[in-house]
Amino acid sequence: MKRKNTIFSKLYIVLCLAFFYLPILVTMIFSFNSSKSLTRFTGFSLRWYGELLNNMEISKAVYVSVTIAIIATIISTILGTITAIGLSKNRKILKEMVLTINNFPILNPDIVTAIGLMLLFSSLGMTKGYLTMLLAHIAFCTPYVITSVYPKVRNLDPNLANAAMDLGATPYQALTKVIVPMIKEGIFAGALLAFTMSFDDFVISYFVSGNGVKNISIVVYNMTKRINPTINALSTIVILVIVLVLLFANLVLPKLQASTVKKLKPRTRKIVAAVTAVVIVVGLGKWTIVSQGNHVLRVYNAGEYMDLNLIDKFEKEFNCTIVYETFESNEMMYTKLASGESYDVLVPSDYMIERLIKEEYLQALDWKKIPNSKKLMKEVQNKEYDPGNRYSCPYFWGTVGILYNKNVVSQDDLKNEGWNVLKDTKYKGNVYMYDSERDSFMIALKALGYSMNTTKLSEIEEAYEWLIQQRDTMDPIYAGDDVIDNMISGNKAMAVVYSGDASYIISENPELDYYTPQQGTNTWYDAMVITKDCSEVDLAHAFINFMLDDENALSNTEEVGYTSTVKSAFEEMKNGTYEGIDSYIPQIDNPKNEIFAYQKPKIKQKFAELWTKVKAK
Repeated sequence: MKRKNTIFSKLYIVLCLAFFYLPILVTMIFSFNSSKSLTRFTGFSLRWYGELLNNMEISKAVYVSVTIAIIATIISTILGTITAIGLSKNRKILKEMVLTINNFPILNPDIVTAIGLMLLFSSLGMTKGYLTMLLAHIAFCTPYVITSVYPKVRNLDPNLANAAMDLGATPYQALTKVIVPMIKEGIFAGALLAFTMSFDDFVISYFVSGNGVKNISIVVYNMTKRINPTINALSTIVILVIVLVLLFANLVLPKLQASTVKKLKPRTRKIVAAVTAVVIVVGLGKWTIVSQGNHVLRVYNAGEYMDLNLIDKFEKEFNCTIVYETFESNEMMYTKLASGESYDVLVPSDYMIERLIKEEYLQALDWKKIPNSKKLMKEVQNKEYDPGNRYSCPYFWGTVGILYNKNVVSQDDLKNEGWNVLKDTKYKGNVYMYDSERDSFMIALKALGYSMNTTKLSEIEEAYEWLIQQRDTMDPIYAGDDVIDNMISGNKAMAVVYSGDASYIISENPELDYYTPQQGTNTWYDAMVITKDCSEVDLAHAFINFMLDDENALSNTEEVGYTSTVKSAFEEMKNGTYEGIDSYIPQIDNPKNEIFAYQKPKIKQKFAELWTKVKAK
């Protein structure tokens, strides 16, 4: 019996190690993949390491992550240690109250802390950037240090410091020579935890950053919006650095002689202090210079939605600096804008543009300053979200449709059933639904013959029942941008996708095709707008005009894969890179196609509640 238990224990340990470390091993292997696929290995290559070294955005992000983590760790460790020692000398009531308050940031969801800090900085009129991110990291790291150090302090003899001073030590010597050495394990653990929390943080950093300041987590998150194997290369390097640090700490340091360590201590303190001072000055100085530049244009766009080489080109041509930030969704963009964030140029979607116009966030465009507007296609102009294009200049456009495997899905089924093919049990377990409230309800409403902008509760409830029935009978997977690599790999037969993603996927996997049902679909438009409080109006117009240039528009659509609104770029891609790929040419001749309209809060809340129920299974 004992031997069986031993075998089971070993097997359990092996399975646990495999669960934790196998994904890391796969990531490292695919960092040497020659293709863009994150799941299909096609050959050995150092391509992504080369792109990583040439990616200035990642280099800046590494700098921000490391410097902020170091500074936040040092400051939070000092604050946390002093607080923990001070608590041990206080009354029980005050001690319990402070410890309870200290637990709030630890127990609070990160999103609550993030929004709270964002509103705090906005109310104080602080410009979001390096300093606000640093202060936020110090704020949420310090409680973890207190939690690590306080148990060590509590176990000390309360008369220890007094005894040291009775023997001739000063209060400072009693602290540094007696107290601190006896709680150093707690201090070290707290510092290590603070560094890890700071370096790894995404949610709080995302909400309190600005002015082009991004840490690694933000950059990696933006990269996941489209296939970008540079993530694997970056992850591999981070893993190797961590392994080397652990090997150094566990194998090299223990072998150092105690006398050598003692000799190094005074010098080490000076070096650490000097390095910290330099890091603080360089870090704050670098980003302060950017924020105080004479000609700085702040652009806010969706992640992975622009050829970043165009930013460098524009900066050189107009002798200015572009602070380029990205958002996850239109709603995220609106939240930051409403909280007081300052931007010059935004790239929102149609329904959000309609909302921003109604709430007076935008200023009218001066089309005389955008001469390249004559190059825009007529099909993308004068839409209902902005009649006459008074406030917006079209950027990309497309539709939502069904991406399908031609060898599995019957074209007759698609034509005869339309959106209802997503409920055809013949394809059960073989469907990706787009993890989007509005797009999913659009599918259900169109399948039922209703407008996707309906406000009738009976029709909305009927669409909800359609989605529930589809969920229960088809076992669909609700996927986001990860659907791109999954469909390239052929993991499912059908997926609901945006036409721009479909174009890229089909170019990688010719066995796939794209279909927009005759029941109608969402025709969407993203556009460039200028905010009402824009500080560089002429430069903002110049940027929009720059993006409409034939060469720049072609470069942009080639990089992103979405359909260009500039006629020359559209024609070149249609007859070149994406020749024969129907998804690059949006089907706009169907009278049943619609553009999403702005939803009033009550209707939006109703959709949100029902969508939560759909996803609750």
